[in-house]
Amino acid sequence: MKIAGWVLSGLIALFMAAASVAPKLLQLDIAMAPMEVVGWPQKYLVLIGLIELACMVLFLIPRTSLLGAVLFTGLLGGSLAANLRVDNPLFSHTLFSLYLGIAVWAALWLRDAKVRSVFPLLR
Repeated sequence: MKIAGWVLSGLIALFMAAASVAPKLLQLDIAMAPMEVVGWPQKYLVLIGLIELACMVLFLIPRTSLLGAVLFTGLLGGSLAANLRVDNPLFSHTLFSLYLGIAVWAALWLRDAKVRSVFPLLR
């Protein structure tokens, strides 16, 4: 289970680094366009990228993984709210944050016995 959790954590980190953090830090058009759609000023692009990077790093470090998952959840909640506010497509855009959040918590549950003890599937 632990290996599966680390594999899923690595996949989440790779996805976030390539699809979200890097485009924001490099200020690519692919990151700027969604900011315009949800009404966020471009000046926050790098800041949001750095926050995403910090959440991802905290999530990957075993001692801070729980904090990283909680902060990641907050970040994803903000993303969901922003997409919901502008009436983006529900299943592809708005709920993507929910899908990613479930994957983050599933990865943490798989790799951390303490989390499994708090949220057991079976008793």
